[in-house]
Amino acid sequence: MKKTFVLDTNILLHDPGAIFHFEENEVVIPIYVVEEIDGFKKDLSELGRNARQASRQLDELCKQGPLTEGVRTEDAGMIRVATTERGLPTYITTDRGQDAKILAVAWELSEAKKGEEKVILVTKDTNLRIRANAIGVEAQDYEHDRLQMDEHYSGLAEINVAGEIIDTLYAQGEVECTTEMFGEESVSPNQFLVMNDASNDSHTGLARVLVDEQGKVLAKPIVNLKQNVWGLRPRNREQHFALDALLDDTIRLVTLVGKAGTGKTLLAIAAGLSKTTDAGVYQRCLISRPIFPLGRDLGYLPGDVEEKLNPWMQPIFDNVELLMGLKKEDKARGRSYRELIDMDVMQIEPLTYIRGRSIPNQYMIVDEAQNLTPHEVKTIVSRAGEGTKIILTGDPYQIDNPYVDHSNNGLIHVVERLRDQPLAAHVTLSRGERSPLAEVAANAL
Repeated sequence: MKKTFVLDTNILLHDPGAIFHFEENEVVIPIYVVEEIDGFKKDLSELGRNARQASRQLDELCKQGPLTEGVRTEDAGMIRVATTERGLPTYITTDRGQDAKILAVAWELSEAKKGEEKVILVTKDTNLRIRANAIGVEAQDYEHDRLQMDEHYSGLAEINVAGEIIDTLYAQGEVECTTEMFGEESVSPNQFLVMNDASNDSHTGLARVLVDEQGKVLAKPIVNLKQNVWGLRPRNREQHFALDALLDDTIRLVTLVGKAGTGKTLLAIAAGLSKTTDAGVYQRCLISRPIFPLGRDLGYLPGDVEEKLNPWMQPIFDNVELLMGLKKEDKARGRSYRELIDMDVMQIEPLTYIRGRSIPNQYMIVDEAQNLTPHEVKTIVSRAGEGTKIILTGDPYQIDNPYVDHSNNGLIHVVERLRDQPLAAHVTLSRGERSPLAEVAANAL
């Protein structure tokens, strides 16, 4: 049965392209949605940008014909704008602004097409879905491109192979990946592999997938860290995978996802300082993070940009001073992270002013990237100039931005969209190493 989807305002503010994601079905936009969008168009926030984009798309559709009659899409669907003069049942409250009118449009269409087409109200407003259900209108959330946490690309595959393959991997420095190794599972460039000997549980190999110039898919052993990285050694295989990607200059984008205490930020900073100070590959290590408070905001902070950023960047400073090995007596003598800033080895910058910049030859770390929208992440990554490497770290379970969730935030968006790009690598860290207490809290609370 063909379907008619009635879109609420919050759908277009969440994803302006939503009107084109319903294939061959009919999409109805109540005129009251257009009126509500108009109220957001001057906002400088992400909502304002989405409102303006939605208005432009509807304006382009107007050029193809009257929206009241409907305009055909490339998928043989139809988009139209609808109004209604019919009121809701008397037992439904109608003094809640435009929501009641949007619900009335869906109800009228549902009554008119009963038995012919299924009419579905699409809204992210939980209470509006409940009200719709109360009057017999089917309602659902917007689920386009939405994945559950356990469905996201992990960057890791564990496979069983013959022991000879593992021996060849280390003896020759590479081994060709065959369909027998992975079965029907797809393999991505820079995906990390745990190779288990099918006949010997203690015989394993750790490798990363590479694609050569002829298109041959190879597995090569990950870097053997004989020396520590700025005083840091990996404590588990996931951290070893992360450092392998962070220290490889051919990989220009690394995403590290994991719960609190898995070492995402510490590993990224250690690798960045190593590549900047020891190897001299990059001009400096540039570190930033989005500004979102946990709980109530304290209001405006005094001072210049650097002074305003200090409370937000303190977790970064703590990690840097840990890597510098500063003891209490060192700090008493005035030693701190500022030594690296004064040497122009490390730079702390707000993301607010990054638009329009070109950032060449730098090791750029964006911490807490789960609080960014896909559009903001695109703006950041597209700033990368020649020779720049970008690291995005974050925990999708700890989101402070009210406009994104675990599935549609910028960090996960990058992971899923760039998983097949040879310039990108991803590692999901699951084992906490901060402390036994932090591990218990991350898992149980």
